[in-house]
Amino acid sequence: MSKTVTLTIDNQSVTVQAGVTIWGAARKLGINIPTLCHHFDVKPYSGCRVCVVEVQGARALAAACSFPVTEGLVVFTNSPKVREARRLVVELLLANHPNECFTCARNQNCELQALAQNLGIKEIRFPPSKPTWPLDETSLSLVRDPNKCILCGRCVRFCSDKQTCSVYTFANRGFSSTVTPAFGKGLGEVKCTLCGQCSVICPTGAITVKDDTDKVVQAINDPDKVVIVQTAPATRVGLGEIFGAPTGTIVTGKMVTALKRIGFDRVLDTNFTADLTIMEEATEFLKRFKANKHMPMITSCSPGWINFMEMYYPDLISHHSTCKSPQQMFGSLVKTYYAQKEGIDPAKIVSVSIMPCTAKKFECRRPEMRSSGYQDVDYVLTTRELGQLIKSYGLSFNDLPDSEYDPIMGIGSGAGTIFGNTGGVMEAAMRTAYEVVTGKTLPSVEFDSIRGLGGLREAEVDLEGTKIKLAIAHGLGNARQIMDQIKAGNPRGWTFIEVMACPGGCISGGGQPISHDLNYRSKRIAALYTDDRNLPLRKSHDNPEVQALCKEFLGGEFGGHKSHELLHTQLVGHEH
Repeated sequence: MSKTVTLTIDNQSVTVQAGVTIWGAARKLGINIPTLCHHFDVKPYSGCRVCVVEVQGARALAAACSFPVTEGLVVFTNSPKVREARRLVVELLLANHPNECFTCARNQNCELQALAQNLGIKEIRFPPSKPTWPLDETSLSLVRDPNKCILCGRCVRFCSDKQTCSVYTFANRGFSSTVTPAFGKGLGEVKCTLCGQCSVICPTGAITVKDDTDKVVQAINDPDKVVIVQTAPATRVGLGEIFGAPTGTIVTGKMVTALKRIGFDRVLDTNFTADLTIMEEATEFLKRFKANKHMPMITSCSPGWINFMEMYYPDLISHHSTCKSPQQMFGSLVKTYYAQKEGIDPAKIVSVSIMPCTAKKFECRRPEMRSSGYQDVDYVLTTRELGQLIKSYGLSFNDLPDSEYDPIMGIGSGAGTIFGNTGGVMEAAMRTAYEVVTGKTLPSVEFDSIRGLGGLREAEVDLEGTKIKLAIAHGLGNARQIMDQIKAGNPRGWTFIEVMACPGGCISGGGQPISHDLNYRSKRIAALYTDDRNLPLRKSHDNPEVQALCKEFLGGEFGGHKSHELLHTQLVGHEH
């Protein structure tokens, strides 16, 4: 039985597990100790000193984020000494922070701004003392403004400790200190996977998503264009949070209504091509499995992971499925199959996707993603960008009625929905693979052994005598472990592997709403599983629109010549 300790915080007694920090113990009492450098996703750093508290008997104020509790400890979180220290720290930060709140992408969702307001800071007593740095717009997905950086180190720690990419580092000293990619290069000039987790964990507007909403609005307002939008699975359990809904609220119908009122000509569902991806990938996997060629096979709809593999493990590319992501399959079909069905000149189509992912902005511009004869996907907006777009149109999101997706590429199954979760692609594939291999109906479509938030999970599925050994990883640090095992000869005997770049999968992608709920990942994941259970179709091969596509356009077979023309690609190394 683990040891517990009892301490007193602001005259209230609390008992917690030994080793918990003062910050963690205070949360149990409903006391929120402010912090800027600390975040529940990274190790404590004690750099910003905003979280200082007074510990009875101590000579100096202590950093609550890293100070472990002990038996009988007495702590004061809001004594005059503490409050003055916090105000001083925040004033010094504000003295060197650009006065651009009204035009900043993080306005009203900035931790520094909120902290200054909460501390009642009305004036800044100190002159600026830092140099001005140029804006970094070299990346196709992210914008970096070093002038808004408060040196909290969150991006440094997350990128190195969780994603194992170490893109960011501290540079220079004194007033010239900054956080930068190696050698002062731009994000587009280094081995950045563009996962965007740094933009989520940054407390200010120092790292933001490259905004493409103006280009999309311009296309909508062009009468000669037909603007078609697709929405990814994870967006339906993220978008509502921007408008105050509880974490994980499903807002599919309201999102469709909002997109139609904004002026998109067609609103379609990426779940359609998620189902198609399963059909193509299951076909590919079973062929490889029978031939024992390029095994284990790796699957993913995450372009951040693809970038990681191409940059760090190019010798293992042959293990990856050749299937495009659902976004890119959709893009190639909307300007071919859909255009033919609807009698639209593909040259007039502007293909837009709403994604939880920042790396999708790079993915759509890869040179090989033009199998339709045009750029398959023209613009990618993240969930956060869509939220801002809805606000700019004056729509009262929570009061909108629900609408259905438009027909043809507008139907998706529950298997497509769970693509947004870690393990979801694998579970969707197993639902189809089981019935293809055995010819029998699944007794239960839910594969509980695949689910969870463990960083690296394993399971074995018995397809009536055909045993498939699975591995699932989310977060690039865990993905690295998978790849190192494959390089070592696959000692664990995996046959099918799913990898997602972002912790939790797409539900916490770099373009999703920024949440301060410690359990936001599990709540969003639970919501997608609920959506799956509530949908009339739960298996990809039961999707009638996918079956119609196969019969009418793919020559009657998945994985055939037409499929390989439009829906598959060869991965190669790319500079970012």
